[in-house]
Amino acid sequence: MPMQPGRHTIGPAAGRITLRTHRDGLAAQAGHDLTIEAPRWTGELVLADDQSPVSLAVKVDIGALVVRDGSGGIRPLSDRDKREIAITARKVMSADRHPELTFAATDFEASADRTGGTITGTLSLAGQSRPQQLQVSQTAPERYRATTTVRQTDFGIKPYSGFLGALKVSDPVDVEVELDLGKAAGREPAG
Repeated sequence: MPMQPGRHTIGPAAGRITLRTHRDGLAAQAGHDLTIEAPRWTGELVLADDQSPVSLAVKVDIGALVVRDGSGGIRPLSDRDKREIAITARKVMSADRHPELTFAATDFEASADRTGGTITGTLSLAGQSRPQQLQVSQTAPERYRATTTVRQTDFGIKPYSGFLGALKVSDPVDVEVELDLGKAAGREPAG
């Protein structure tokens, strides 16, 4: 059944937000490309009578980021390594002062076949706000994938580096959102 017009609450029960970092520097082979998940987030999607999106707002708890996987590197990541990397990531992003990442859509542009498109909005991270675009594709009925790349330095974040700068996290971070709108909650009329 297609989504009904109105307000829809989205969160981890309806989808997943994943961040992917990449290693850089002379000692890059020693580091890991990381897959980081945001397990605590919430959002609201409002659909018009014709089921087109009217608004989208999302909040992500930066303090809850969890390292799920690390590829490459000299040795596999241990659970302790994953916990320590998550702590470092929170410090790098100043999660103590700016505990939330937010995204508020300002424009929706559907693709010609209406199975995806572009969402333009404002991303706020580490106390700074910048325009951000998400590329959206429909992967199945009521299932969507949105992708974007966030440059840390655009938000005043200095990417992590170690070993006197020989091992670094690349500035761009790939973001992927998978969403099953059939699992969205709180369907109520838009007011």
